[in-house]
Amino acid sequence: MKHNDDLIENSTVGEVKANAAFGNFGRLLFPVDRIVPDTATLKEISTSSTYIWYNNIKPQKTVEIVNHLKNAAKNGQQIFYSIYTEDEMQADSSLQNTGLFFFKGEDNAKFAVCNAGGGFAYVGAMHDSFPHALELSKMDYNAFALIYRPYAPYDDLARAIEFIHDNAEALKVDPDDHSLWGGSAGARMAATLGNADYLRQLTGRNDIGQAAAVIMQYTGYTYISKADAPTYVCVGTSDGIANWKTMQNRLNALDSYGIPTEFHAYKGLPHGFGLGTGTVAEGWIYDAVRFWEDQFLDEK
Repeated sequence: MKHNDDLIENSTVGEVKANAAFGNFGRLLFPVDRIVPDTATLKEISTSSTYIWYNNIKPQKTVEIVNHLKNAAKNGQQIFYSIYTEDEMQADSSLQNTGLFFFKGEDNAKFAVCNAGGGFAYVGAMHDSFPHALELSKMDYNAFALIYRPYAPYDDLARAIEFIHDNAEALKVDPDDHSLWGGSAGARMAATLGNADYLRQLTGRNDIGQAAAVIMQYTGYTYISKADAPTYVCVGTSDGIANWKTMQNRLNALDSYGIPTEFHAYKGLPHGFGLGTGTVAEGWIYDAVRFWEDQFLDEK
């Protein structure tokens, strides 16, 4: 539904940040570790010059995302959560550049945490986690997109998982059988925190259940363990950063441990295709959701 105050492709970054719906966190919609001019339009930033290493960036998706969040906030929904306390953020100002954008699905539905890539140099959320979270919410799942510190990604994801688990009742999410999603660097984060041993190590807790599924896009992550979660992978055959054979070999190894896997290599696609809208990969997210559902439905 369109609103009279909806943002458009020619709206500027500064206008988005200043919108009352985004409080004091509007800047986190955009990469804080890259220069993104307030005078740039949403169309102008929806390119690989802002989101380096990424392809297939859609300005109309950028506009859809900011309007979805704006309108959700105007309707009374809390769309952003700090994962650290005020005291922690005062003691370490870098923690102010973290948090969870919440794309709400059905009350008490299961949740996903989406982690954008960016080479551990910046967080490419507008193309690599917000679109995924938005589509998951359309499928009635509760989805969170994590804004993390590029130099402390695993600590921030561990804290985010703890935060959601501990506040599941207030957030109205099912704390069991969550999924972890990520592209590129974000996929490494998802795989790491999807591993039961690393989850315990990084959170220091035994009361948080392992992810039911890890959904990975385009990364050359090679660590393998019997404690890894069921894993879905998609990648392009023309990816010059993450070789598709490397990803396939890892899944074959997980398969040998009896861990459920699913692999898709899309012919001709380069690195960072996101949702793959308008490409041979379009619709992969529905395959991934089905894979996730297969894991928790099989438990029943």
